[in-house]
Amino acid sequence: MGKLVAWLDRKLYPQHGPNWDDLLFRQHIKEVLDKDCHVLDLGAGAGIVKQMNFRGCAARVCGIDPDDRVRANPYLDEGRTGVGEAIPYSDQSFHVVFADNVLEHLEHPEAVFREVARVLKPGGLFLAKTPNRWHYLPLVARATPHRFHQFVNRLRGRQSVDTFPTRYLVNTPSAIQHYAARSGLMVRQVLLVEGRPEYLRITAPTYLLGWLYERMVNSSSKLARFRILLIVILEKPKSAQR
Repeated sequence: MGKLVAWLDRKLYPQHGPNWDDLLFRQHIKEVLDKDCHVLDLGAGAGIVKQMNFRGCAARVCGIDPDDRVRANPYLDEGRTGVGEAIPYSDQSFHVVFADNVLEHLEHPEAVFREVARVLKPGGLFLAKTPNRWHYLPLVARATPHRFHQFVNRLRGRQSVDTFPTRYLVNTPSAIQHYAARSGLMVRQVLLVEGRPEYLRITAPTYLLGWLYERMVNSSSKLARFRILLIVILEKPKSAQR
């Protein structure tokens, strides 16, 4: 990162540090945790996002991922290889399920939402953070090949092995509402957030374009649907019998 980009960071976004979006999501998760919670990290991976470390904040933290590296994830009490369409845990195992940048990769979102509802205890919560489909970043991602995504993420310091194909099938508030209803979950909260333009912090000119966009979409609630970050909190009804 160049000196000018670092200067723009300090001038334009003094409150934003590395992984500011994961820090924001972490705050929402911690608000619903207690020492007795059993928690599932859906798409936990190898544990490359330190903000998703909740060991010590809950009674037990489990995780699943198709990548076998999940078994050695240091942020988990137990990691199992598996997919969201067939979560390898029994009914009503967890008080909280969370997914950090996972929903955009789902090929069968209804099946995943149904599985999340199955493993949640009545009254349990499902929290997810994912890009909003109508932001420029997903629009560009949908128009470019996967190898381009790997290249861009390498520029940002992420290995190609940790860049996965995206589909954006459940990445709008209306899609969240649709799949939640079909799986027996209630929408408690949907947030749309725009912050520092992470993917445009490559050069000063691109950074300034991203800053102008951020200012625009945060200027009016009518433009909220074009903000980058979608944070959702879903609840399994307490009366549910699954």
